[in-house]
Amino acid sequence: MRIAIVNWNRRRIAGTETYLSAVIPELHRLGHSLAFWHERDESTDYERIELPVNSPSWCVAELGREISLAALREWRPDLIYSHGLADPALEAAAIRIAPSVFFAHNYHGTCISGAKTFKSPTIMPCSRRFGWQCLLHFYPHRCGGLNPITMWDQYRLQSRRLEVLHCYKAIIVFSEHMQTEYARHGLKPYLAYDFSDKCRSDETNSVAMPDLDVGNLAVEGTLSAIEAKPYWQLVFLGRMEFLKGGSIFLDSLSRLNGHLERPLHVVFAGDGPERAAWERKAEQLRRRFKHLTINFTGWLNGPKVSQLLADSDLLVLPSLWPEPFGLAGIEAGRLGVPVAAFAVGGIPYWLTDGFNGHLAPGTPPTAAGLAEAIRKCLKDPVTHSKLKRGAIQTGARFNLQDHVRTLSKIFESVATGKI
Repeated sequence: MRIAIVNWNRRRIAGTETYLSAVIPELHRLGHSLAFWHERDESTDYERIELPVNSPSWCVAELGREISLAALREWRPDLIYSHGLADPALEAAAIRIAPSVFFAHNYHGTCISGAKTFKSPTIMPCSRRFGWQCLLHFYPHRCGGLNPITMWDQYRLQSRRLEVLHCYKAIIVFSEHMQTEYARHGLKPYLAYDFSDKCRSDETNSVAMPDLDVGNLAVEGTLSAIEAKPYWQLVFLGRMEFLKGGSIFLDSLSRLNGHLERPLHVVFAGDGPERAAWERKAEQLRRRFKHLTINFTGWLNGPKVSQLLADSDLLVLPSLWPEPFGLAGIEAGRLGVPVAAFAVGGIPYWLTDGFNGHLAPGTPPTAAGLAEAIRKCLKDPVTHSKLKRGAIQTGARFNLQDHVRTLSKIFESVATGKI
């Protein structure tokens, strides 16, 4: 099948591009011919998404709208696999070229600000359906800025995006949370992983873990090794912005003082507008607590991230907004690293409390709640060892090969007109 992948950027800026960097080689391995069509190719500070040899790539910013659309049309794709463009009109023009599938990595077309979060008077995930009523909540709940022109522009942008979403043949989402979100807007999304033959729903309506043989899966560190380790290493991965919760994570560290038997070594990997403020707060904590060290590494590439996770005992995912999925938690699980996080968005879809980590209440998220979730994960080596095993089971459950097989079924149905 000839598949044209459409995205706003060719650079590995965030999770969407990291996802594409993993999926593209697997689609190529299955024999698909691939092309890449994108609005921009910036900034050079970020690595490019690599494409298979002889796969064409077109950049709208370099070629212009009409020439780039003509090039895509002349390549004659059987299917377009879209991940969102900044310009809805351009997106609509691109997906008229061939049957199209959209992957919803975020709240594209379903939230006026894209964050799906009320920031005032208390930080809370928003469960409203997108519509004109969002204009009434924009200021009281601080959904975005204070500029009325910005508010109106964002509303018009997301309204147009929602219109375009109804033109796709299929929409794919990572989690049941996002499936509900898009269904609320009159769409019929498909889950990115098909567990119909592996799992069953339990009484709490969550997906039960499949029976996996993990006897031969290596856990980095046996129980004896965990017992011998002189400190616990916690890691934060991602963009350093307010809704990613780094500040509340730092606040939780002060509440852990005296509640864990080992010193804490905390690593913040990433960058963003809040980094300087977080570093100042971290320095204050270091001065107060002699058994606490906190390091900021900046952005790390794939191999360095994997090594950091392999050396760590816990991934802390303190997102205040309802993460559509939280892919970092799955990557950590594959290396046997449990997770502590707030129960928001799609995170409870893969993070089972007491199995591969612990959840803190997310309505509202608090430093005290997060500290308790961390404490439960690290209260003793035996508990931590069990959580590591659960993390590996979860990582194996959400594997790339199964995901691509699910994609292939959806692609075939769309290309042949069955969907």
